Amino acid sequence: MIVTTTESIAGHQIEETLGTVRGNTIRARNVGRDITQGLRNIVGGELKSYTGLMADARDEATDRMIAEAEEMGADAVVSVRYITAEVTQGAAEILAYGTAVKLEPESESDVDVA
Repeated sequence: MIVTTTESIAGHQIEETLGTVRGNTIRARNVGRDITQGLRNIVGGELKSYTGLMADARDEATDRMIAEAEEMGADAVVSVRYITAEVTQGAAEILAYGTAVKLEPESESDVDVA
């Protein structure tokens, strides 16, 4: 499955647009993590534990979006975007969305060979 933020994919033409697909997850911080990250916040620097939490959440949302696209029979998801929103104090939603498409390779006669 090709997943891209662009509207097109080099070497392919979009044969059919299947529709919007999405995947989301809601993640909450935990008390132990909050204590250590709170201390880090006082002295400055990256909050690595939270960075990891958000990366995992993005991956899960992306995987869910891809699964929805595969159920539709898509070859790719184009124009992928991510949104993060606070749901409640200490919990955030990550939403991944894009357009599921079917692709066809460009024929060799369509490709300019110079």
